[in-house]
Amino acid sequence: MQKTNHTALIWYRNDLRVLDHPGLWEATQHFDRVIACYAFDPRQYETDRWGFKKTERYRAQFLIETVQDLQKQLELLNISLFVRFEKPEDWIPQLVETLDVTKIFYQAEWTHEEKKVEEQLSAHLLKSLEWEAHFRQFLYEPAKVPMQVNQTPEVFTVFRKKCEKYAQINPPIPSPKPMPTANRVETQNDLPTLTTLGLPHFEQDTRSAFPFKGGTQAGMERLQHYFWTTKKLSYYKNTRNGLVGLDYSSKFSAWLANGSLSPKMIHAEVKEYEQEVTKNQSTYWLIFELIWRDYFKYISLKHGNKIFQLGGILDRDYHWETDPQKFVQWAQGETAEPFVNANMLELKHTGWMSNRGRQNVASYFAKELMLDWRMGAAYFESLLIDYDVHNNYGNWLYVSGVGNDPRDRKFNISSQAERYDYDGRFQRRWLQTQLF
Repeated sequence: MQKTNHTALIWYRNDLRVLDHPGLWEATQHFDRVIACYAFDPRQYETDRWGFKKTERYRAQFLIETVQDLQKQLELLNISLFVRFEKPEDWIPQLVETLDVTKIFYQAEWTHEEKKVEEQLSAHLLKSLEWEAHFRQFLYEPAKVPMQVNQTPEVFTVFRKKCEKYAQINPPIPSPKPMPTANRVETQNDLPTLTTLGLPHFEQDTRSAFPFKGGTQAGMERLQHYFWTTKKLSYYKNTRNGLVGLDYSSKFSAWLANGSLSPKMIHAEVKEYEQEVTKNQSTYWLIFELIWRDYFKYISLKHGNKIFQLGGILDRDYHWETDPQKFVQWAQGETAEPFVNANMLELKHTGWMSNRGRQNVASYFAKELMLDWRMGAAYFESLLIDYDVHNNYGNWLYVSGVGNDPRDRKFNISSQAERYDYDGRFQRRWLQTQLF
């Protein structure tokens, strides 16, 4: 395959891997020189309008570990990764000019903050520079789904059934072969620390249900453990609503969120597991959850910035408050509901919360306390290790009654606690008191 004499740049965003990466694959096939860059954008570590750091210490540490791992994976391909704690538009243009970059490959994003960064970077670059965007954060890519984005169904089941019936899931793209050693460039990188990012260091809480490191290697180790070592995948549907322990759910969401694992990588492994071990409701249900993840991305594509507005995609006129005292009680685990408190304390001390916990605390926030759901969503954005803009805001819309729940459900917190924490083990773990 003929290559050009020019340089390609992989601008990494939330696609921090070398496997199943179409931009990296295309660049290594067609260009003599390939370099990569990642920006720890200072805007992501500032305080938002609600008074929270946009990215707190838990996700920041996971991201630092992910970029470290990416650097190692790229080194094996003889590709240099440039890393800076700067706005992309303030340093990537210089990199492009110095190394004679003629084409940038990047992952397409569409929410307003991400698009603004893209536009600002583009404004600082030569108009002749080529850009190539890829949608690789999906299981079902936009070009493969049997509908136009603006025709995405407002009910998940309709979307799922159409995709399952008519759409094809391509296998993951393999890692490219190493470039010649001459492709390496001196980078003089200093990966930021939490201190650099203006965040406090922390010791991992021994009670955490997510004691994992960032990066593709750690993600693949987790996949190996959950699928092949323990075969917990065979029981996923029965245990996924658990609250305590490492293996009640797959815990893949954090690696998916920053793109160190792709949904296609996980899907391919599930299919292999179904051939080698068993195919049952649990193996299907993990794919089912990947489709849910896709769905909220399509809802975001369809509705744009409405996912961040108070009335949501339904333009509902609820009367939410922004009572600081009520918010602090919720965030600090000091409400009248012990089950809510335990979940909020887990989030505060670890950056993790189970799916069951998230639904309950969000429902309590929006439908019991009647607080502005966007404040709760922003708090989750700040603290969650696995924060993903589309899924975070999509789920908050859904639970708050301004999204895609056709039944507008309200959780009975006491009933949920009795069902999912019947022996009080989870609540005792975080409230440190004998409740029963």
